[in-house]
Amino acid sequence: MAAESASEFGRRPWGLRARQAWILVRREVRRNLFTRRRIWVYLLAFGPVVLLAIRRAMPHPGPIDAAALQDATRMLAGMMQFYYVRLGLFFACMGIFTWLFRGEMVERTLHYPFLLPVRREVLVVGKFLAGAAIAIALFEAAVLGCFFFLYSWFGSLGWNYVFEGAGLHQLGAYMLIVALGGLGYGSVFLGLSLVFRNPIVPGAVFFGWEAITPVLPSWLQPLSVTFYLKPLYPISVSSHLPGLLALFTVVTEPVSTLTAVVGLLCFTAAVLAFSCYRIRKTEIAYTSD
Repeated sequence: MAAESASEFGRRPWGLRARQAWILVRREVRRNLFTRRRIWVYLLAFGPVVLLAIRRAMPHPGPIDAAALQDATRMLAGMMQFYYVRLGLFFACMGIFTWLFRGEMVERTLHYPFLLPVRREVLVVGKFLAGAAIAIALFEAAVLGCFFFLYSWFGSLGWNYVFEGAGLHQLGAYMLIVALGGLGYGSVFLGLSLVFRNPIVPGAVFFGWEAITPVLPSWLQPLSVTFYLKPLYPISVSSHLPGLLALFTVVTEPVSTLTAVVGLLCFTAAVLAFSCYRIRKTEIAYTSD
């Protein structure tokens, strides 16, 4: 009977693990979302929104025509590609996901979730989903805010572009990019926090890796998050590297949208699987921090 009971315990239904992960997600969201420690994440996400809101309150300096609307659309595309994806979302995910485990180590509370009757893999998945929910919710709201304040400045011309032109398609693409970027960056930073005691230095190396992706060999470029996000941009913004680096830029064959989405999801799943493997060997040593 004992052997049969142990065997039945080892075959826990996936529904139970899903409920455990959902409880962990709610706990982590409450613990990490509305705290003073996250103020700088809010600034990263909503700083451009505030600037566009101030700009919206001012009178339009020039004629409201199709050329001005096109310039604003290119400005939004550049903001998404160079600020939100490469800077704002990157550093926000660094702060959110590296703190999920390292924060509990610093606060000396990691032994509490480890003592729960929950598999450590479920703990990793629950924390990852909580971090992804926080990052994606903040930056999706920021993208909506930027979109609203930018095009409402043009009045009826802007709303016609949004609802009758390519505006909604571009908004959907930007929201998809933010969601996938949050998953990709988050999985990497969660894995780094389980490998290194101080993930800031490896995070800086990862930032450099993402920056030099265009000059990497074609077989190395799929190991970066920006490689999968680049085909999803609805408007191509010039990102030529300055100086001699432009000579070493490797132009890879463009991939389809479906391939980019599936590829980034597989990349995230692979890094998350490594984190689940790594958590099994994680030991609590508060005295070393």
